[in-house]
Amino acid sequence: MLNPILSDNMFIVLGRFQPFHNGHAHLLEAALALGPTTIAIGSSEAEMSMNNPWDADERAQMIREYLDGRDAKIVQIPDINDPPNWVEHAKGFHGDGTLVTSDEETKNLYSESDFPVHWVDYSQRESLEGWRVRLTLKMLSTVYEQDGQKQVMLASIPEKVVNWLIDNDALHRLYSISQGLEHQG
Repeated sequence: MLNPILSDNMFIVLGRFQPFHNGHAHLLEAALALGPTTIAIGSSEAEMSMNNPWDADERAQMIREYLDGRDAKIVQIPDINDPPNWVEHAKGFHGDGTLVTSDEETKNLYSESDFPVHWVDYSQRESLEGWRVRLTLKMLSTVYEQDGQKQVMLASIPEKVVNWLIDNDALHRLYSISQGLEHQG
């Protein structure tokens, strides 16, 4: 059973946002509709890799682009790789409130710690998992025709974030990062 939502509460959206995609946008819109929102960027200290191609500041920039002036607090949370103690650790960064999530594992982790959770049902969750979006972007990283890149990216990423990725030349690193990997064709 989910904990009740407290009135006059901060609503917390937690994610790695690698990159910020339409699933995150759906979740963030749900939180913003509920009230004041804190966006918690996880794995803030992660070294650059295919799973973490953008640093926490870049991810915050993507989110700010999407927000387009709307008010939300953004915090960065480093990993501790200790699930039983994660909620208490994260709470030190995002504070008290209600977690807004569509991720079952995260819901369970917070609920088991008696942290209020608001569940957001999202039917496209599987197709918008971060690893799928990153693999698509990796393929696009070798395409130099921006209109083609945009057309493909808009299926899974908000337009303002697509523009940020292109304007900041943030796709080509995916090709560079993957150079040491064996082709999975």
